[in-house]
Amino acid sequence: MDVTTLYSIGELSRRTGLSVRNIRFYSDSGVVAPTTRSPAGYRLYDLDALLRLELLCTLRELGMSLATIQRVLDRELSVAEVAAAHADAMDVQIRVLQRRRSVLRAVAGRGSNPEETKLMHRLTQLSGEERRRLLDDFVEGTFGTVDADPAAVAMVRAAAPDLPEDPSSEQVAAWWELAELVGDEDFRARMRRTARCQAAGRRLDIESDAGEELMEFTRQKVAEAMESGIDPLSDRAAPVIDDLVHRFAEVFARTPDTEFREWMAQQFEEAHDPRVDRYWRLVWIVNGWKVVPNLIPVYPWLIQALRNDRAA
Repeated sequence: MDVTTLYSIGELSRRTGLSVRNIRFYSDSGVVAPTTRSPAGYRLYDLDALLRLELLCTLRELGMSLATIQRVLDRELSVAEVAAAHADAMDVQIRVLQRRRSVLRAVAGRGSNPEETKLMHRLTQLSGEERRRLLDDFVEGTFGTVDADPAAVAMVRAAAPDLPEDPSSEQVAAWWELAELVGDEDFRARMRRTARCQAAGRRLDIESDAGEELMEFTRQKVAEAMESGIDPLSDRAAPVIDDLVHRFAEVFARTPDTEFREWMAQQFEEAHDPRVDRYWRLVWIVNGWKVVPNLIPVYPWLIQALRNDRAA
């Protein structure tokens, strides 16, 4: 192309694919000013103007504002500087969109109503500092007493859930459930009761008294039931739990009735409250920790099965 060649708006339109109207707008705004005019007063553009227009098209497609493009074309800003700034801005937009997508998928999966959807969205929009304050309030409200076990407090703080910048729908749903749990006074009381035992790592009285052989048999049978997808409240769980109750009743010289079942449930619940174990499972999910099947507590299933409201 001859650098001395001059082009009309129509010719620029054919070369760039822009409409004549858009080129005229850019010309009037001074972004791509005409090089000269024909004797009849029509605007004419040289090669430099054509190249500016092509760069303008590229930068506009990348989402840059006309004012920013003007500064680039006038060499007040380099393309590299502008590209870096826009890339950073797009990273933020992408994270926002990813979080919105995760919330929508969580809403769809839970079948949430409008109020729950709004609250879930607000909770995921909390800043990292706001999320930490929410959890600090939970820890203080749960353990903020003079007789609080330092080991229990340290355990809970060390595993504090932290929602990532681009959470999955599963993490959003888990964070929502956690937020509900930590604000519940009944749950806080349960956490106070069980955390001390968990932090100390001591055996339950029923575990010591029943003996290692029976306890290992119990863990194995319950784990097999869980792996088979047996609901602790279903009829399929009845043979498993009936067998275990009779074995424990024989060891403790008790009658395997409803009262004994409740006693067993209370004993196991001392360190393995179902809601507290649910909390720890949610913490694993939010933090993106790998859930190891062999480490999943079996006592919550056992407690639910023992308390199933049916004829013993």
